[in-house]
Amino acid sequence: MKQVYVWPPVWIPNPIMWSNYPQAWQQLSWGAFYKNTGIITASCIVGILLSCSMAAYAFARLRFPGRDAIFVTLLGTMMLPSQVTMIPLFMFFAKLGWVNTYKPLTVPSWFGHAFFIFMLRQFFMTIPRELDDAARIDGCSRLGIFWRILLPLSKPALAIAAVFTFTSNWNDFMQPLIYIQSMSKFTVQLGLRAYQHPTYHDEAATMAMTVVSIIPQLVVFFLAQRSLIRGVVLTGIKG
Repeated sequence: MKQVYVWPPVWIPNPIMWSNYPQAWQQLSWGAFYKNTGIITASCIVGILLSCSMAAYAFARLRFPGRDAIFVTLLGTMMLPSQVTMIPLFMFFAKLGWVNTYKPLTVPSWFGHAFFIFMLRQFFMTIPRELDDAARIDGCSRLGIFWRILLPLSKPALAIAAVFTFTSNWNDFMQPLIYIQSMSKFTVQLGLRAYQHPTYHDEAATMAMTVVSIIPQLVVFFLAQRSLIRGVVLTGIKG
């Protein structure tokens, strides 16, 4: 098939081939791809918010032996490239029998993330301790202080962590490529890769579904932009 190149390139093609979208959607099981990606992303968001907020509360409010040393070690893990741990993690998850499942993509999120723990810890430290003392006088436990005081006041920071987690997991290609083998379990990014055949590349379908894959990210950004801006402003003022 002869390809025709237009020079100079145009920003918006004329005419727009709207038929590429339904054709590309019907070629593969895109409904299942979106469902799989949504399950993975939602599980990671819940795991990150719970584990990182609890760990950040411990580093910001509790006093225990070795707290500072553990926190410095945690920050040190941020300097470790993911490529270094890729093979050891795969071998570990393979021995657990988690290959071709969503567990390697979701379970690590329930054990915290160094960057989000650091960010939430810094935000918690800007909240006056007098609020904790007042709640403790009223008979509130440490868990109650965390759940009823710190978390409601930290909604902007939690929103930033949720949006960043959503974006990174929705666009993640490498981890699903390593652990997912069945097409029925493919994510959106693996679905886009499925259009690239050894002898043929369906560019029209790839570009059409790439546009469709961006829509959820735009929706999440517009819904959370107020919290994101508020979180950046409050962090700048209190920091």
